[in-house]
Amino acid sequence: MVSTTLRRIVSPCWKPSVEGENSSRGGVGNGRVDGLLWYEDSGEHIAGEFSMAVIQANNLLEDHSQLESGPISSFKLGPHGTFVGIYDGHGGPETARFINKHLFSHIKKFTTENHGMSADVINKAFLATEEDFLNLVREQFETKPQIASVGSCCLVGIICSGLLYIANAGDSRVVLGRLEKAFKEVKAVQLSSEHNASFESVREELRSFHPDDPQIVVLRHNVWRVKGIIQISRSIGDAYLKKPEFNREPLLPKFRVPNSFEKPILQAEPAISVQKLRPEDQFLIFASDGLWEHLSNQEAVNIVNTCPRNVSSLFVIFFSGVCVGYEYVSCTGIARRLIKAALREAAKKREMRYSDLKKIDRGVRRHFHDDITVIVLFLDFHLISNGSSCRPLVSIRGGAGVSGNSKY
Repeated sequence: MVSTTLRRIVSPCWKPSVEGENSSRGGVGNGRVDGLLWYEDSGEHIAGEFSMAVIQANNLLEDHSQLESGPISSFKLGPHGTFVGIYDGHGGPETARFINKHLFSHIKKFTTENHGMSADVINKAFLATEEDFLNLVREQFETKPQIASVGSCCLVGIICSGLLYIANAGDSRVVLGRLEKAFKEVKAVQLSSEHNASFESVREELRSFHPDDPQIVVLRHNVWRVKGIIQISRSIGDAYLKKPEFNREPLLPKFRVPNSFEKPILQAEPAISVQKLRPEDQFLIFASDGLWEHLSNQEAVNIVNTCPRNVSSLFVIFFSGVCVGYEYVSCTGIARRLIKAALREAAKKREMRYSDLKKIDRGVRRHFHDDITVIVLFLDFHLISNGSSCRPLVSIRGGAGVSGNSKY
């Protein structure tokens, strides 16, 4: 609560906190919508608390995401955990939307068959989702050929039995905030690596997979691209670079590679890491690359770490020493704060005011920043170590209902 004294000090510019004209309110699982912004400021998952937010820039939102907390197999008495998925689409929203509907079902299926979670379970779920989408492309290719050129990055995090599984295909990223007790600081630890041709290691990997193709990576306009077309080397979808059967008409010529190919140019298999969570592990930041284009790992961690949860803060805005407004922010909405910080940086890079960026509608917005999805998981080691399954079941998908005219 804001104190009476503080209210008196800022009374000339005080007004009640509001959500905005286009806001809608729902419980966990629905989120709120404010124009181009969708958010769920806070909720509980099996291992702690979470915050989610999505901002749209494209004409059609290409980012999709989800958080599932509860059983991760088909058995009620099977393993419980928290599942996070960030699906950053490109060329359209179809693949990201498809992953959002099907990947977690495959995770549960293979966890059930395996009698537990494992890296192999996650790998099988990625490849099964890929195969299902390629079958959809086959069904629709003659009437909707553009679906062969649509794809999505896929970043997944799973907390189960005290272990953290990270699986990534593409250039989304997850960063851990870890307390360094010796220095009393929370340091950023990147847990995923990006599959983007801008990295020399990725270019070398592509050349090793395709030793007979001197054009597997091409530098155009100072940007490295796979076959001169796309920057990422791993994805779900992008059928035109996976199966030669789609490298033909009626697909548009700009998506067709000059020479036929036998093995997939891009891979769907994720890079997977498994680690045991430690008491000093404070939180995880999952985000599409739109966030990381504007914030460094440590900047993002600092924002999360310096905003106390369950506390509301009143920020008074002064101009030339005169109070001109205020911003009343609940620090439970940490995902929103990260997005706002990224948008401020995007505006600064274009030498414009943040207030002017907020007026720009979707579509045109893409010239200033990408769609951005952020999911922050706060980690409670007591819950993690005890394997609590008495927390509320959660199933939430980010981004539904964004429209336009946002204050973000």
